[in-house]
Amino acid sequence: MLNYNTQQKKLILPEYGRNIQQMIDYCLTLQDKEERTRCARTIIATMANLFPELKDSEDNQRKLWDHLAIMSEFKLDIDYPCEIIKPDHLNTLPDKVPYTSNSIRYRHYGKAIERLIDKAAEMEDGDERTELCRLIANHMKKLMLTVNKDGVEDTKIFKDLAEISHGRIIINPDQMKLHEFKVAAPVNNGKKKKKK
Repeated sequence: MLNYNTQQKKLILPEYGRNIQQMIDYCLTLQDKEERTRCARTIIATMANLFPELKDSEDNQRKLWDHLAIMSEFKLDIDYPCEIIKPDHLNTLPDKVPYTSNSIRYRHYGKAIERLIDKAAEMEDGDERTELCRLIANHMKKLMLTVNKDGVEDTKIFKDLAEISHGRIIINPDQMKLHEFKVAAPVNNGKKKKKK
């Protein structure tokens, strides 16, 4: 009768293969602790041969011993040469990443533009503030074109700028003209379209 792997016990760490798992299962059956420890060292040497990059450094050796403990389901009673991972540390979740919950009203402009607008609004009136507002408005227009390919009126950008700044930046459309951006045609890499 044929013995298929799909009918056998599921491997805990399949990257080591069924033979290593069988060696560990055999090691668990040994009665003498010294003999089990010698057997475990032989298994570690075999595991290291499978992954030569894990052979040399002390940290990688520890990883191999951790894998041995995991594959034996922490039942292998031997003298480990290093501190091994604890079973309760296997399923610990990482700390949550603290995300800001601030909503962005105009997502196509992004948070960076909102910060720039706040900085510009805090500046004193003068040429530097006017030039920064012009740069911000031009960038806003460029970002708006990614959403609206048909074109964007300067008045729309000035209205959005006033709204995002809570009325602290008001630009008269007669006093400032924004750059006219053109939407670039897609690159075809010199290939011709096939006729249907």
